[in-house]
Amino acid sequence: MNSNTKPIERHPLEPFTPNGAKLLMLGSFPPPHERWSMEFFYPNWINDMWRIVGHIFFGDRHHFEVAGAKKFDQQTIIDFCTERGIAIYDTAREVRRLQGNASDKFLEVVTPTDLRALLAEIPDCHAIVTTGQKATDVIINTFGCTEPTVGSCAEFEIEGRVMRLWRMPSSSRAYPLKLEKKAEFYHKMFREEGVL
Repeated sequence: MNSNTKPIERHPLEPFTPNGAKLLMLGSFPPPHERWSMEFFYPNWINDMWRIVGHIFFGDRHHFEVAGAKKFDQQTIIDFCTERGIAIYDTAREVRRLQGNASDKFLEVVTPTDLRALLAEIPDCHAIVTTGQKATDVIINTFGCTEPTVGSCAEFEIEGRVMRLWRMPSSSRAYPLKLEKKAEFYHKMFREEGVL
């Protein structure tokens, strides 16, 4: 079956852009809805994004989990991101899943996100954080900037605005690095961007 016979899937969420956001986190695209544990970004119970953030900010990887249930506490996460000035979205508006999962390897980006329009909505933002290779590739192709190594950043300019692109390790458990080690990279980024 070639990719053209696969259905086009539109992003199910709107960008999360709290007032005063300083940082924009960009993944590639959400997993299939049956893998969601909440109606927000990084919803897959076996994705460690919110455990990494809990470990860094609260010294507790379980901080954003609902006790006794395999789900994350959506409202606590939204309140936290709003308070800390963290905007979140993905680099694809429409994709084809070449297999039935969220692996970057099997995602075909049909329509990339209009990142210039998204950044115009968050004028205080001066840093983009990518949480996977596909998201990084879209940024590089859109803005023509240099690709940073994992855990570091590279500066680029967009319409007179100096931005930093941070390339973080994926929070997926498929990425072969311990949670604590991933958290070290994220800790440095959050600290340097004034979020921590």
